[in-house]
Amino acid sequence: MASSLLVLLLASTLASAFTLSSPSSNDPLSTCPGYKASNIQTTFSGLTADLTLAGPACNVYGDDLESLKLTVVYEENDRLHVKIQDAANSVYQVPASVFPRPGGSSPSQVSELHFTYTSSPFSFAVKRAATGEVLFDTSAANMVFESQYLRLRTKLPANPNLYGLGEHSDPFRLNTTDYIRTLWSNDAYSIPAGSNLYGNHPIYFEHRPGGTHGVFFLNSNGMDVKINNTAADGQYLEYNTLGGVLDFYFFPGTGPIDVSQQYAKLVGLPAMMPYFGFGFHNCRYGYQDAYDVAEAVYNYSKAGIPLETMWTDIDYMDGRKVFSLDPERFPLQMMQELVDHLHSHNQHYVVMVDPAVAYQPYSPFERGEEDNIFLKRANGSIWQGVVWPGVTAFPDWFSSNVSSYWNNEFSIMFSPDTGVDIDALWIDMNEPSNFPCNFPCDDPYAAAVGYPPVPPAVRTPPRPLPGFPCDFQPSGTPCGRNQTKRNLQLPDLSGRSLSPEFTDLFERQTAGQELGLPGRDLLYPKYAIHNAEGYTVEDNAGGGGISNHTVNTDIIHQNGLAMYDTHNLYGTMMSVASRNAMLNRRPEVRPMIITRSTFAGAGAKVGHWLGDNLSDWLHYRISIRTMMAFASIYQVPMVGSDVCGYAQNTTEQLCARWATLGAFSPFYRNHNSNPPVISQEFYRWPSVTEAAKKVIDLRYRLLDYLYTAMYKQTSDGTPLINPMWYLHPNDPNTFDLDLQYYFGPGVLVTPVTEEDSTSVDIYLPNAMFYDAWTYKPVRGYGSTVTISDVGITDIPLHLLGGVIYAMRVESAMTTTELRTKDFEIVIAVGLDGQATGELYLDDGESLSQPATTLVKFHYLDGLFLMTGQYGYRTESKIASITVLGRGSKPNGFSFNGAAVHNQAWSYNQTSQSVTVKVDKDLTEDLTLELL
Repeated sequence: MASSLLVLLLASTLASAFTLSSPSSNDPLSTCPGYKASNIQTTFSGLTADLTLAGPACNVYGDDLESLKLTVVYEENDRLHVKIQDAANSVYQVPASVFPRPGGSSPSQVSELHFTYTSSPFSFAVKRAATGEVLFDTSAANMVFESQYLRLRTKLPANPNLYGLGEHSDPFRLNTTDYIRTLWSNDAYSIPAGSNLYGNHPIYFEHRPGGTHGVFFLNSNGMDVKINNTAADGQYLEYNTLGGVLDFYFFPGTGPIDVSQQYAKLVGLPAMMPYFGFGFHNCRYGYQDAYDVAEAVYNYSKAGIPLETMWTDIDYMDGRKVFSLDPERFPLQMMQELVDHLHSHNQHYVVMVDPAVAYQPYSPFERGEEDNIFLKRANGSIWQGVVWPGVTAFPDWFSSNVSSYWNNEFSIMFSPDTGVDIDALWIDMNEPSNFPCNFPCDDPYAAAVGYPPVPPAVRTPPRPLPGFPCDFQPSGTPCGRNQTKRNLQLPDLSGRSLSPEFTDLFERQTAGQELGLPGRDLLYPKYAIHNAEGYTVEDNAGGGGISNHTVNTDIIHQNGLAMYDTHNLYGTMMSVASRNAMLNRRPEVRPMIITRSTFAGAGAKVGHWLGDNLSDWLHYRISIRTMMAFASIYQVPMVGSDVCGYAQNTTEQLCARWATLGAFSPFYRNHNSNPPVISQEFYRWPSVTEAAKKVIDLRYRLLDYLYTAMYKQTSDGTPLINPMWYLHPNDPNTFDLDLQYYFGPGVLVTPVTEEDSTSVDIYLPNAMFYDAWTYKPVRGYGSTVTISDVGITDIPLHLLGGVIYAMRVESAMTTTELRTKDFEIVIAVGLDGQATGELYLDDGESLSQPATTLVKFHYLDGLFLMTGQYGYRTESKIASITVLGRGSKPNGFSFNGAAVHNQAWSYNQTSQSVTVKVDKDLTEDLTLELL
């Protein structure tokens, strides 16, 4: 949700200044002596060493630590762990409770990577064991390890192909000169380029002729990652952090999908989402009341546009307070009737929950105060910030009672009997945002003037709403009897078991417990990261800029950790607590939580929408590369942008184009800002209605193909969205493409990306493709082709040869209905005459599946095999099998060894495809052979 246009202007100003200057003799770090290694102990799976300062301390941005410890572990044959920490084990490290480490050890001789080192000054390198190719080399500059600053630099080849280091909206292939990626969670209205955004994923992939490898830096402190190429220093990548330890994981690949799988195994395989979550969703900030929401539901149905899930932004809250309902505009009875209507039509409902709790005398705050779950100042008082309801308190996700508190609030607010029975959850503002209050936020009440915003007028239903209860009808409208009125009732809390009350905070940094070094300046570090919320870059040091518009970084959690170190974890910790709270409500059902702020590994719990974008063509294009990064690199596959744009007015042409593009993202939701921004539901314009109906029809027919790809990523990390170079890693022309991509393993998406254009230039690698709309073959020769006459309701799509696509024979208005439709198997034959594919089926919602079906498809030179395990029982059948790329009509077919009658198959000369009707249950293997 938008914070302020001021933020946009500030970020734009700063972004232009976020460039590097070349190192020079005036660089104070040039005198830092580095370290020397001693007491080196080698084991079968790694080594340890002591590192001591190699000369006089430079103490540039803190105090140089005299003694460090190096630990190298070959955890698996395809994962190397290198950690450099303080010998006393006092420096903060990312807690294992937030980021579990899989550990493990493997003989170094079988590793695909090889660790080497130089003793003095200490540096290390990571090489490919098979070829000796150096992937990471820290001899580029002396290592610096200070109390509030770390530096480690690695050499890179010239003009490297680098990807990752998010969250950002910059090009997918990163700039390699004068470039800084800052990681510090930020309420980043308009997702500006060159800025730190909502989340933090310090992982990069580098692609070379010898293969792809990955480097993950496990560190949650604020940091700048600098990438530059100078005459003096050559090409390099340099980490500059405000603290923590140097904790690295290396992945050898050798292909990009291999690196994705290896990274997923470390950070956690993504969470499987419910089947309905892949349907179409609609929301806006600014629905006036429950009637307004219901009317949108009705209008989608009237327009014939499948609406799977309706969402409501913070409008439903009483004065923007979490865990409350506006009694006049969103009264409980109408909300329950709205949810009942959706559920009776096999549709779903979602609302937003923010972390900050209004600092007001209402039950959620009072229970939180009683449970001692809020962040506190050193004097024991609750730290106060400002968010939408005004002055607020912020949950401390490290506090002892926060889980029981969060579970309880969800149980009350979202009770199926006495509350609003939501089906999934949307969480926002969890960087955490404190956007109206400038640092040091010492007078939150002054900053809170104007918050909460003035609510819209209260009204009675302005016109009849067919199909809805009497509460949604104007007075005098004939309608059925209202449902029995229900009230939001509070349970008896007297018997709740709470952990012992914490009346005093832990001692600020206890030695030896990884809680952080004592004596640090937690508000004013000497090194200034390039955080966009600082008024200048320098302000992020002496001006307290890292605390601006967020919780002050000198706040100490209940367990003794400092917000200075944990700021970047806040959103992910809220995500975990919210997932647990949703499971507490519905223990057997997969939760779907969509969050704004993320940290490495967040995809194991939640999905992500890409934040407060703008309704313009630039952000339309940005939506592609940001989606690719989260799905293919960061392992957060349930991802998508606000379709048609969030802020500012969209246009009919833009919304039509975006409706077609958004249909080929995993998470597909139309969402926009509050009035005076215009409404942009798909039914508002005839052309957008046409575009939406057309692409949702195909999306839904492909939904099981997408669901299978999601299952695959949750099983082994194989991305469900593939950048071009992932599937064509030997084609240099694909390395910087970020306006076309593969949806799943083979649907090539190439949208028109310019206003008023009806053509698009697309790059087709040396492969076989088929037009997804007509099935006509299109040969790719590793060149760019122009597709013309692309109307605003169309989007060019091609099926990659070599892939078999399981599709529903027709679409439906809901995913529940869709699951009753039969399948057609479309075989897109590759240049080598082969194709493979998969189909995964389950009940679509159970957390633990009682039975599943996983089918493998194989095609080679006219012979098709379907084999698998058929545990999940479905009435859907394999209705037909279509083979694409048949240059001539076959002589006939045999099905499971028996000849197929001529009436059961047909050949299309125009598309060069042949279709065979089989009408086969999904209960056993089958064979089809072209004769």
